[in-house]
Amino acid sequence: MTSIKVKVAGTALMTAVLLTGSQWGNVSTAQAASNALPVKATLSQMYDIGPDRLYFDPATGYLQIDGQNVLKPFVKNGVSYASSSEIAQAAVKANKQEPLNFVLIHGSWSDASFWDKTVVELKRNGHAAYAPEYAGHGKQYDPKVAHEAIVESIVNDIKAKKLTHIVLVGHSFGGSIIQKVAEQIPDRIDRLVFFDAFVPLDGQSVADQLPPELQGAFGQLIEASGNNTIPMPYPLFRDGFVNLASDSLAKQIYQSAKPEPATPLLQKLDLKKFYNLHIPKSYLYLTSDMVAPQGEKYSFHPAQSSHLGQFRLITGDGDHMSTAYSKPAYLEKKLYEAARK
Repeated sequence: MTSIKVKVAGTALMTAVLLTGSQWGNVSTAQAASNALPVKATLSQMYDIGPDRLYFDPATGYLQIDGQNVLKPFVKNGVSYASSSEIAQAAVKANKQEPLNFVLIHGSWSDASFWDKTVVELKRNGHAAYAPEYAGHGKQYDPKVAHEAIVESIVNDIKAKKLTHIVLVGHSFGGSIIQKVAEQIPDRIDRLVFFDAFVPLDGQSVADQLPPELQGAFGQLIEASGNNTIPMPYPLFRDGFVNLASDSLAKQIYQSAKPEPATPLLQKLDLKKFYNLHIPKSYLYLTSDMVAPQGEKYSFHPAQSSHLGQFRLITGDGDHMSTAYSKPAYLEKKLYEAARK
């Protein structure tokens, strides 16, 4: 579908320029007739490759996308031009993904099916992708589960499948899980990706990352549950977790949101070993995520991301959960940007 849209857009663009003889950027009629297009505008409008990914190296004459040379444009009046076919080839080269091994860890009020559509997109782009269910969740639902059991179940899965050179992705509460998994099997991990994830400091819990009023509300829900879980009220789920979703999609996602076992969220975690590891780290932040309040103190970025020290920051548009259901191809692209070597 995407390739059809690009082809149609390209045809329409060239027809408009050739028939009207108008200028796009500083391109003249003669240049248009020779199939020359402004490179940056074309990459942005037709191939969704924004200026932040581009760099023109005056020493070599190459235009780079994500640091790799893709074409040698000609420059006139400060604007780079190339033929439509050259630009198309550059876009294909830039968007070609090097195969990686993804292990995807879901967050609270969810299960491994959260990743189903993303796994399909990752595999479509040549990657290996695995989303394990962990202790206390999904078919293994257990309100009494502890954080250690969750971590152990994932470590055992990774070892049983003999997975190595993995990109370990943690979403939301999954951030704390991949911290502890990394402590146990650092030699199997090439990069950690925290996706709108909590990143507790040593001695902290996931709950410690939340504003006091939200901690208090969760405490009341735990007490009322009778089994040490946190049932998520739909209004809070709708506004915080799936605020960009349609009403029908929001309700569909909410149906699988079982009451979350409280213990793993409340446990103080010994993370000394994690903060002495030297595994490369990335943080993927979707700017419409409303689970954590915006601002410096409690937000996913920069409050949680800053706990990582040096890291690669990738941003995009999306909310906490529904983007994985409604725009899996977009999420796959952002995960690859975060994970690439």
